[in-house]
Amino acid sequence: MVVNLNIQADIIDIKTDNPQQDDIFLVDTNVWFWQTYTNAGFGTQTSRFSNYLKYINQALVNGATLTYSGLILAELAHIIEKTEYNIYTKSHGLLPLKEYRHNYPNERMNVVAEVQLAWSQVKALAVPVNLTVDDATTDAALNRFQTQAVDGYDLLLLEAISRAGAGKIKIITDDMDYTVVPGIQVFTSNNNVIQAANTQKKLLASR
Repeated sequence: MVVNLNIQADIIDIKTDNPQQDDIFLVDTNVWFWQTYTNAGFGTQTSRFSNYLKYINQALVNGATLTYSGLILAELAHIIEKTEYNIYTKSHGLLPLKEYRHNYPNERMNVVAEVQLAWSQVKALAVPVNLTVDDATTDAALNRFQTQAVDGYDLLLLEAISRAGAGKIKIITDDMDYTVVPGIQVFTSNNNVIQAANTQKKLLASR
């Protein structure tokens, strides 16, 4: 079934856009996963994420600033562990995730090493955005949850950034959920998003 997107963000197609020196991008977890994780191609066509790797590299060459939030570590670690688990069970047969995590110390060490390696690359390529998650942030995030169809990770990240007064949010992501958030710019190569944005006149001209 086709997802019916009511696009509120401004959409930029990274396949044709040229990042600028004064751009300050927040890089979403899915892009960091593809950029930094050794086995990112497992179960995913390379064509899906190659455009993001090119755009990230071009942004760095052009002098743009990449940023990350510590909030994404939990999601990045979760995705890496789940991928390593899927790789293991494909060769060794199914078992509960909890058993994989606790009963196979060598596998656990490998997961930890992969997460540490990925996070070290994030920190080397980008600068941190220090965000505060307190009661005011979570209360506001729950209010946002009523009107914007984003998941819990994205919900907190968006609210924390908004409250930090970071100005116009420019996010590099493949996640279509961000497109329903007004007042931000989504840099993506997600074809479904780009087509919907073009139809709804929310696709900005490339720079």
